[in-house]
Amino acid sequence: MTSPAPLVLVVEDEPAMGRLLASVLLQAGYRVFPVDTGRAALLQASARTPDAVLLDLGLPDLDGLEVVRRLRTWMRAPIVVVSARGREQDKVDALDAGADDYVTKPFGAGELLARLRVALRHAARGVASSEGVFEVGELQVDAERRIVRVGGREVRLTPTEWKLLLVLVRSAGRVVQQKDLLREVWGPIVEKQGLSHYLRVYVAELRRKLEADPTRPRLLLTEPAVGYRLLDELPPAG
Repeated sequence: MTSPAPLVLVVEDEPAMGRLLASVLLQAGYRVFPVDTGRAALLQASARTPDAVLLDLGLPDLDGLEVVRRLRTWMRAPIVVVSARGREQDKVDALDAGADDYVTKPFGAGELLARLRVALRHAARGVASSEGVFEVGELQVDAERRIVRVGGREVRLTPTEWKLLLVLVRSAGRVVQQKDLLREVWGPIVEKQGLSHYLRVYVAELRRKLEADPTRPRLLLTEPAVGYRLLDELPPAG
């Protein structure tokens, strides 16, 4: 059993182009959630924690560059701009704002998918070891292939559990504060509301799936009143 296919948030206000992007992505095996305004993009990025964002710059309410800047205050997922603005300065401005890549309309489906695959690979490598695989004890996390194994047995995670685990993997060995986990996994809306019970529920589920004894965790530890720590090396038994 593998983890869910990557979810792509498509931000495009032209209906025909939005349908085209969704069709291309669905045929390539991605999950898709479309929105047509900048404010909807910010809301859904927080609510759905996409694995990547395809973003048009010419939105009816907010300029796409502003959307990129706001997303980058908390979101690490790759952002690929898809825009009719083809000037070099437009591309520079988008990349400086925090976009990972820039595709100019009109484009070929193959090129778009290739750019998206590269962006996702780079993101995966940023959250795991240099080989794209994190290992501690019997846990193995292959970020690029989106596979988790415990003792050689593949474990299925929900999209939210997967994102939470990757944030912990990226900071393995260090304490990650509750507010940082809330912001990176659920976005600024949940963080501002201080919904720490989100974390308790999902950490408990991760432990149930990853720990030999979830009631006595050895991998994913609680730092009381602070946050959680995923160990990068197990202490000696006993």
